[in-house]
Amino acid sequence: MKKTVGYQKVVKWLKTRKRKPFPFQEETWASYLEGYSGLVNAPTGFGKTYSVFLAPIIAYLNEEGNGSKRKGKLGLRVIWITPLRSLAKDLARAMEEALFQLDVDWRVGVRNGDTSVSEKQKQKRAMPQVLLITPESLHLLLAQKNNDNIFDDLTCIVADEWHELLGTKRGVMVELALSRIKGMVSFRENRTLRIWGISATIGNLEEALAVLQPDHQVLKIIVKAATEKKIQIQSIIPDTIEMLPWAGHLGIKLADKLVPVIKKSKTTLVFTNTRSQAEIWFQHLLKIHPDFAGQMAIHHGSIDYELRNWIEEALHTGVLKVVICTSSLDLGVDFKPVDTVVQVGSPKGVARFLQRAGRSGHSPFETSKIYFMPTHALELLEVAAIKTAAKTQQIESREPFILPFDVLLQYLVTLAVGNGFDNKIIFEEVKNTYAFSELLAEEFDWCMQFITQGGSSLQAYPEFHKVVFDETDGLWKVTNRQIAMRHRLHIGTIVSDAMLKVKFMTGGYVGMVEEYFVSKLKPGDRFNLAGRSLEFVMVRDMLVLVKRSQHKKTITPSWLGGRLLLSSNLGAILRQKYSQVLIGEHEEEELKVMKPLFELQESITHVPRADEFLVELIHTKEGYHLFAYPFEGRLVHEVMAALIAYRISRLIPITFSIAMNDYGFELLSDQEIPMDDAIVYDVFSPDNLSADISASINATEMAKRKFRDIACISGLVFQGYPGKYLKNKQIQSSSALFFDVFESYDPKNLLLRQAYDENFHYQLEEPRLLHALNRIQQSTIVLKWAERFTPFSFPIKVDSMRESMSSEELEARIEKMKAAVFKNLD
Repeated sequence: MKKTVGYQKVVKWLKTRKRKPFPFQEETWASYLEGYSGLVNAPTGFGKTYSVFLAPIIAYLNEEGNGSKRKGKLGLRVIWITPLRSLAKDLARAMEEALFQLDVDWRVGVRNGDTSVSEKQKQKRAMPQVLLITPESLHLLLAQKNNDNIFDDLTCIVADEWHELLGTKRGVMVELALSRIKGMVSFRENRTLRIWGISATIGNLEEALAVLQPDHQVLKIIVKAATEKKIQIQSIIPDTIEMLPWAGHLGIKLADKLVPVIKKSKTTLVFTNTRSQAEIWFQHLLKIHPDFAGQMAIHHGSIDYELRNWIEEALHTGVLKVVICTSSLDLGVDFKPVDTVVQVGSPKGVARFLQRAGRSGHSPFETSKIYFMPTHALELLEVAAIKTAAKTQQIESREPFILPFDVLLQYLVTLAVGNGFDNKIIFEEVKNTYAFSELLAEEFDWCMQFITQGGSSLQAYPEFHKVVFDETDGLWKVTNRQIAMRHRLHIGTIVSDAMLKVKFMTGGYVGMVEEYFVSKLKPGDRFNLAGRSLEFVMVRDMLVLVKRSQHKKTITPSWLGGRLLLSSNLGAILRQKYSQVLIGEHEEEELKVMKPLFELQESITHVPRADEFLVELIHTKEGYHLFAYPFEGRLVHEVMAALIAYRISRLIPITFSIAMNDYGFELLSDQEIPMDDAIVYDVFSPDNLSADISASINATEMAKRKFRDIACISGLVFQGYPGKYLKNKQIQSSSALFFDVFESYDPKNLLLRQAYDENFHYQLEEPRLLHALNRIQQSTIVLKWAERFTPFSFPIKVDSMRESMSSEELEARIEKMKAAVFKNLD
């Protein structure tokens, strides 16, 4: 790139830090100066942030060097959108340090749910030059009155960790906000608003850029770093492989092998997939190695903000030896003392695993070290699959949301709460986003009717007449102050159960738990939170009051949110790994240690090869079992199981109970299941799929559950005021009532249509199911009969019993089942 004044100053500064720019950073700076928008794709730790952040700084320094420094105070110059609040503080620190050392008189501000009212007022009076903001807070900015001049000096908008937002409704919020800001600055002369995205791990880069910057007339570029990050993946192998594996029990048993890893590292992050797991692991590590007390912390989204802040500071300064965490530390946070990462249980996706690996060895030429600790034996093959995917760069794509009308309705009311809007202008802006490029004029008119009159079925209710036309300036506005206040309270697309703050009787907050968990507690019950043993006292004013407990026997809260789902490309590689275990010699240690288990599987039924699909028919005292192994993830298997059960029941009257995991599913009946080579191909056929799905499951009931979130996001159901949020049951019953009304009296309601579309596409995953059935049809379906469970079927069977048994009962039942299998083998 040209050696401009700004470029030379930045390079000189980097030299003082014993660094020089990477080629991809220089390419980004040059592209920015030429007016390009773009997407930067580079490994973690290579300076993606500086590649984009320093570009507008160089442009500003060039302006100063050319003598064109503007008179008066410079306003907001860069908007930096982050998906997580925890990213903002770390980014702000790095940016402020760079600005200070470059002698650039810019302020960096943070605006999210944790920002104080006084800081927001300060920003309102004088905007910082760089604003770090979440999608929700950006929409709240658009909901402010007189917000036109905020963007007077804006030159750049950055979507950090864009892969995390893409494919979510929060990503659609970003698209809509960008469309409005572009519209507000487009009329100014000599202005080129650049929009840049940053992503470490994503498969569909071109589409990701098209979603972020859909304008065809704009100069666009994808900048990729040529250097690959070195990642060392090591499995923690159990001393003996459980021949009949079952999910969840193995991880804790391997904890002793984790202690030496932590001891020899400076700082270790131990990632778990759920908050409950994090709490359990914290307590267990403290139990087996008490010396970790004072050197270990726990970090997840339900821990109090002040405590999370302290933990992040302690990570930066190297005070902590180990932190047990969840996805709350997945992204972008640069903790230099961290040299080791541990993943407990399969992350179910390549991108997530590599993202977490990148938290260690954060500088470009260090190797990121990540240890994988399986929670059951079969997960060792998942890490073997991840290793292959990482080498061949088979990273998951993120599918963008299309036509989420609930987000559009919320956005229109947001604009009406702010300065108001011209519906003709906004229609064109919205049409220019990727999410709403297929939006029809009549669909937009329906949205306008919905926010002004409540649609065709709610016209009689004034509370749904939110937006009115202001004759004085010809704009649509919210003039009712209560409607405006209620709307601002619930801007966003994350809908969850009411969260209650947990507070000591003596003062001081611990964190948050969900309302449904608290509803089960009685005074005196003990539970873990933030690594502390607490005794429940009472709920008062939406606060869970507790006191410290010395009792060791406690329960761990469970937070809703479901399990991580196996990605489709990881499932495809996993099928290959299963077919390779018994064939030839292997360099992969995971395949070597799994060989005895697979030999047992082969001796009872069969191990499917790459072009085969296995169906097991097993008869036990419990009844007749059908097990099938598509390796398509829990959601697909749930629908596929219901579909196969329905198709079999059309042959003879028969009822089934259903169980599934990420590898396969079980149908259980008390009568013999009719199955042969002809029937099996028929029941796994892709023909008449939509009709058979609708007949095999209660699609209306599932759509009704999906409608709950849609009703909240669209503003149809008010979720309550701070400290007085509605209970989950109240929200569900209110949304179900609207659903029934629309079904009966307003069948063309777009929110109703969206509920069914989202249910089929995202909940039932119909496209992925269709692909799986086509693949099965092209495979050789292998039918095998047995009198006992197999290593493949055993974990599915255990999962089906887990819900109805205590842990003691489950352990005893498992031991009996194992004894029966090995007795038959003898």
